[in-house]
Amino acid sequence: MTITRKIGYRWKLRQLLAMKGIYLTTGLVPLLDERGVGLSRHQVFRLVTQPPKRLSMETLAALCDILSCQPSDLIEVYELDDREAPSTSEPTSAGHLTP
Repeated sequence: MTITRKIGYRWKLRQLLAMKGIYLTTGLVPLLDERGVGLSRHQVFRLVTQPPKRLSMETLAALCDILSCQPSDLIEVYELDDREAPSTSEPTSAGHLTP
């Protein structure tokens, strides 16, 4: 019998942006563009509000530079209990993140 480890992750971009005082996703677009990452407003909105399925190293590096953080600050990896459903982000409500 093979034991399979189930891994979950939390995408914490929204929380880190709030800590930097960036509350609108449109504020991230020019910061990424300055670093050579050209994403549309819609793509940035999805990046902030939903955990990405794929993320380029260029985008990850740009986010880390903007936020003065490391990849491990953006992505929290954890082992799932057999009873847990995978969760890939913090709650989507941003009420507690606004100034």
